[in-house]
Amino acid sequence: MIRYGSGNLAVNLLGQAFATYATFYYIDHLGVDPALIGLAMVIHGALNALLNPLVGHLSDRTRSRWGRRLPYITIGMAPLAATFALIWIPLVEGSTAQFWYFLVVVLVYDVLHVVVVLNYVALFPEMFVTIVERARAASWRQLFGIVGMIVGVAAAPLLYQAVGWAAMGIGFAVVALAFFALSLTGSRERAQAGREHFGFLTAVRYTLANRAFLAYVAGGFLLQVTFALLQAGVPFFTKYALGEPDTANTLILGAVFITAIPLVYVWSRVTTRVGPRKAVLIAIVVYGLALMPFLVVGSLPLAVATGAAVGAGIAGMMVLLEILLAEVIDEDERRTGLRREGMYMGMNGFVVRWSTSLQAVMLSVVLSASGYRAGAAEQPESVVTGVRLLLGGVPPAVLALAFLCFVLYPIAKATPGRPTPWARSPV
Repeated sequence: MIRYGSGNLAVNLLGQAFATYATFYYIDHLGVDPALIGLAMVIHGALNALLNPLVGHLSDRTRSRWGRRLPYITIGMAPLAATFALIWIPLVEGSTAQFWYFLVVVLVYDVLHVVVVLNYVALFPEMFVTIVERARAASWRQLFGIVGMIVGVAAAPLLYQAVGWAAMGIGFAVVALAFFALSLTGSRERAQAGREHFGFLTAVRYTLANRAFLAYVAGGFLLQVTFALLQAGVPFFTKYALGEPDTANTLILGAVFITAIPLVYVWSRVTTRVGPRKAVLIAIVVYGLALMPFLVVGSLPLAVATGAAVGAGIAGMMVLLEILLAEVIDEDERRTGLRREGMYMGMNGFVVRWSTSLQAVMLSVVLSASGYRAGAAEQPESVVTGVRLLLGGVPPAVLALAFLCFVLYPIAKATPGRPTPWARSPV
């Protein structure tokens, strides 16, 4: 369980470092036209979204003596690490050439990332088959994931300032590869009988006909929007509501993540006791209430304390989302007689991928309505109200919709320790 969960450190280390610093590196340090990098990221986002269900379906249909998922992880993890390192080692000079280099390397990275990571997470519902097992395994996975997130976001500036961008990229790639390899030593697959008989479009149709999945993916999408708003809104809150330097961002977001580390185990116990559906409703309420003080806090210590409280709710979301999706996959097996983790992970990835886009739209709308002027040395007082709403007003409203989605989630509490159909017999 621990060895399998360690792979999530690699997933979040690569994902968070890329998402946080890749565009900054190419625009601010290499001087590539921001419009070109923006175009590359739009292409990257569209490809990433489309690849998820396609790769998931391919994985579901794969049959080999080594399993459905493990061959993709084994073959893809080293090229993925190498491609990540190449992002930070531009092998060409000149703004236009570096744009094309960035685009090509990022698209290759996208393909490899989806192939490796989707198959890694698709192992979770198959390996752990009771609520107790899934709660424990999810808490370990998220602990490693939070550590990877902290290193990818907080340690990156220290490293690239000390040893340079190339050395940072190579170092992160080596660490990620080591943890992917460690996770393989704890990964197992169960024997599969036959082959999935659905074509791609039929598989998509069956997936979207699953009521539990529709409720889950809508709620999960809204939760991801709030996570993205939190990360994007904190720098504006720090600068305009608190009047603090950028270093305060690290303190507030650090409090979120550090608090979440021990509390993933608390949410594991809560989930075992009350079941995933009730636990996620409790976690949403905790998360929403914890965000509201951002409407009024006016000092850095209080903002850090608020961030710590927010971490309590986020820990619950991190543990519960993958447990709930595993339940959805079990329910699909009852209807179809097939284990289709790949397609469900892929369709979930396709939908959730657009949460960042919605977050960007919401951020832009709120800032524009508040009178924010990009690049201006002085901002109107109304901007303070706007950035407070970005953290303490808009996310709780979005969470209310997510709460409703999970109220409509139709899978009732499972008995802790009761095996799923998968545990009782193979497909």
